[in-house]
Formats: sequence, C-alpha cells, structure tokens
Amino acid sequence: MTLRIGNASGFYGDRFDAMREMLTGGELDVLTGDYLAELTMLILGRDRLKDPGAGYARTFLRQLEECLGLAHERGVRIVANAGGLNPSGLADRIRELADQLGLPVRVAHVEGDDLTPLHPGSLAAHAYLGGFGIAACLREGADVVVTGRVTDAALVTGPAAAHFGWGPTDYDRLAGAVVAGHVLECGTQATGGNYAFFQQGDVRRPGFPLTELHEDGTAVITKHPGSGGFVDVGTVTAQLLYETQGARYAGPDVTARLDTVRLTQDGPDRVRISGVRGEAPPPTLKVGLNRLGGFRNEVAFVLTGLDIEAKAALVRDQMEPALAKAAEVRWGLVRTDRPDAGTEEAASALLRLVVRDANQEIVGRALSGAAVELALASYPGFHVLAPPGKGSPYGVFEDVYVPHGAVDHVAVLHDGRRLPVAPAQETAVLDDPPAPPLPEPLPEGPTRRAPLGLIAGARSGDKGGNANIGVWARTDEAWRWLAHTLTVDRLRELLPETAELPVTRHDLPHLRALNFVVEGILGEGVAAQHRFDPQAKALGEWLRSRHLDIPEALL
Repeated sequence: MTLRIGNASGFYGDRFDAMREMLTGGELDVLTGDYLAELTMLILGRDRLKDPGAGYARTFLRQLEECLGLAHERGVRIVANAGGLNPSGLADRIRELADQLGLPVRVAHVEGDDLTPLHPGSLAAHAYLGGFGIAACLREGADVVVTGRVTDAALVTGPAAAHFGWGPTDYDRLAGAVVAGHVLECGTQATGGNYAFFQQGDVRRPGFPLTELHEDGTAVITKHPGSGGFVDVGTVTAQLLYETQGARYAGPDVTARLDTVRLTQDGPDRVRISGVRGEAPPPTLKVGLNRLGGFRNEVAFVLTGLDIEAKAALVRDQMEPALAKAAEVRWGLVRTDRPDAGTEEAASALLRLVVRDANQEIVGRALSGAAVELALASYPGFHVLAPPGKGSPYGVFEDVYVPHGAVDHVAVLHDGRRLPVAPAQETAVLDDPPAPPLPEPLPEGPTRRAPLGLIAGARSGDKGGNANIGVWARTDEAWRWLAHTLTVDRLRELLPETAELPVTRHDLPHLRALNFVVEGILGEGVAAQHRFDPQAKALGEWLRSRHLDIPEALL
C-alpha cells in the first residue's frame, strides 16, 4: 500500500501555479504546502499588528480559490501550515470559500503552538508541533487541514500516520516519513533547483516533488511525468543536508538518524530512501521567538577608478560624526572593480554602510542627511546606489525550549469537536552519536590546484543565527579524499569569516557527506540581516569556489 504525497510550496511566495500543476500533473493522495519560515513568522506577526484577523498566508487562500474544486473532484486531501499565526482564522475563510463554491469540503485545523502570551516582548512565539494533530484531523475525515507552526516534516508524517495507522512509538516508520518530508519541504530544491550541479539537466522550470511512501517507512522521491528538473541521488542528498546539523535530526515525534539513511537510484527521476532508523524524540520542544530588534538603514557608496582604498577611507572619516550615536555600525568594502576596465561599472567598487539602533531617528534622518550632504564634498565621482531612507524595523529570532506538556496540542475538527493530542510519553536526551570510522585515505599521487566544486557539491542554509554547510562527494574515491581533507581547520582557512567562530563537523558516510555547523555567523537571525548573505544561502557555493590541491585522479 503506497501513499503518494506531493508538495506545492516551499516558502511563502513560491510559484503560485504549483498547486494546480501538482493536482493536474499526475496521481496524488495528499498535497502539502510549506509556507512558514523564521522570517515568515515575523512578517505574519507584523501583519497581525495591523489587522488582528490576519496572520495567515493569504496566497494559500487565493490558490484554493482556483484549486479547491479540483482537489475535491480528484479526492486529494490538502495539508498546509499556511495558518501561520492564525490557523483558526484561515480555516474559517476556507469554509466560507467552500460554501461559495458549493463544495462539501470538511476543513479542520491544528492549534496549540502559540505561546506568545508566555513570552512578553515577543511579536510571535510558537512551538514546533509534530504530525499527530494533523493525523487526528485526517482520521476524522478532514479534506483540508491547516496548521500553525509545525515542523516542516510534520506535513508528511501526519498524513502517513493517519493512512498507515502508525502510533507514537513507531519510530523507524516515523523517521522514514520525516526524512521524506524533509526532502519534500523545500519544493523544487529536490528536483534540481538551487543545485550545485544544475547543468546536468533542464532546471529552467523544475517540477515540484512527491514521495511514494510505504507502510514500513521506506519512500521513493520522484516528480510528475513530464515536469521539469530532475531527481537523482545528488539532488536528494543536497536537500537532506539542507538546514540540518548532526546525525540525529530531532523533532517532536521522533529523532531520525540521518547516519542510517541509504539512497539508491530507482530509475529515471526516482530515488529510493531506505534504512532509516528512529529514536524517541528529545524531552523538549523548540519554540521560535520573533521580536522587533530596532531599526536599520544602509547606503552603498560607489567608488570608481583609481585610489579605491583612499576614497573609502575619506568617506568613512566624513561620515563618522553622524554615526557616533548609533548602537552598531558596519562597513564593508566590496572590490568588484577591475583595472583598465572597459565599462564604468566594471571599474567600480562598493562601500556598504549598515547602521542599527533602537532609535529610528539615528539610523534615519541623521544618516541620510549626512550621506546626501557629501554629494559635492567628498571623493571624486561620488554617488550612491540609492539614497538612504528613513530606516526600517528589523527582527530578531531566537529559539528556546519547553517540555512537551507545556503546549495544548489540539486538533479542531470540521464539526467543532476538539481532540487533544497527547505529548510524547517516551523521550531521550539528544546526544551526538560516536563519530563513525573514516574511509581509507587515497594513496599519494600528483595533485592540481583546482576549485573544490569540481568534485564536491554543497548546500547551505540558516537556523537562527547559525549556518550549516553540507558538503558531499559524488564518488567513493572523492569521499575518501574529502573525509580526510576538509577538516574544521581547513574550512576555516577556506572561509575566513568562520575563523573565529565555533565550527562543528558531522560525518555522514552513507551519504558520502560532511555537515559543518557554524555558530553565530548570522548574528540574530535572517531578519536582522547581519551579513551580505543573511540566510547563508550561498555559503556553500563560496566554499566550492575555493581552490585546494586535489588529486589529479579525481579531476
């Protein structure tokens, strides 16, 4: 017995037509949508400040206006976390929509994640719930289930538990569903999107992924026939490494052992996931706290031609009096200029100034006035990419942990009944397992200076203020070299931004992969925009571009 679960959204703002594409492209039993991220919760929190009836992903409701009838006609159930901060409000809007369309659709929702009243000063504080609230809704006949903050993988574990009758201690089965859900959650990242070796296929419009999930927890990742992109062991490996940490991938229902995952090519655009082992979840639930951190502003000065360093020093000295009161000032000189350039743009560098403070006036009028007043009184060729504005609020994300029993996890059914969802009864403290043995190193031989990316893929992402960089080899021989070469010290050499930060390496031999966690590189999270790439999306590509002495036998 196979359960076919597809995905139609990897973030709030993903391809609008994906829901229709997935419903018309092939067979499905369940269609999921992931609309929430750390930054999204902050955005929805600000929406709710303006309108208490807001706080959910409006795009999802617009998609249903086009597709709810189609899903009902085809017998496809829809499960999405688009409820955000207001799942009950979204459920009511969907019921109204169903009535307008004359569809006998049963709509349920999951609540209990909202802990904002317990965290004064936060704009939104939400616990990451598991999939058993979703399962309860589906078992009671719901056609559409919307949730607030659940784990991304819960959108798959919930339907799987309902369909196969899994219980809370079916850890291996649940872990298999978690791994499949993690592959699906970011949509087209599993089908060639954002993929290190994107030139292997046509990724101009990759199709969204689906999983064929089996009762024993094994799964196949694939896509609808004829849709764009491609699915292979590499695309699935890349997504497995995305935004993870060690070998134990913890969630509220189960801790999945990523070091047990086996991937095999099961045919064109088909990758089988097997061997996944699960353990009891940790004794606490993660709670994401979002709050407003203050105000920020920025300006990019364009420096052209000769004497770039001197021009940068001059404008910094001129701006210094206006920045004296700011809580945080960050300068960055980006040398995009080239000597004897054929265009003005190619002859120019950017000097980027970012200012933060709790007082909007300090980052607004004081900064913009000082920058504009230099227009005729600074370095030759003075201009900026855009004049600074009045300053905008920025957010801060942090996570805290609470016992499972601290939340009232409830499935609210289409008829108004409220079914409590019991917290995990068995838990286990989350420790790193012993480091696995490394493969035999490659024999000595001639090497050539070349980019790491010629033989290794990478994908990176954010978790709060930390970033992870997953790196994998494409062959056994490349893995033998990578496992011994890319140490923490070598990573720090290649990525100097990490030199003074805590870095942990986790080895995943079955995936021929290493996963590095860099603590604090993103400051207070993506909404704080601490660095040039605030979500560390391209950190892995920077690493792949760095040169090492690579054995010629691998090149």
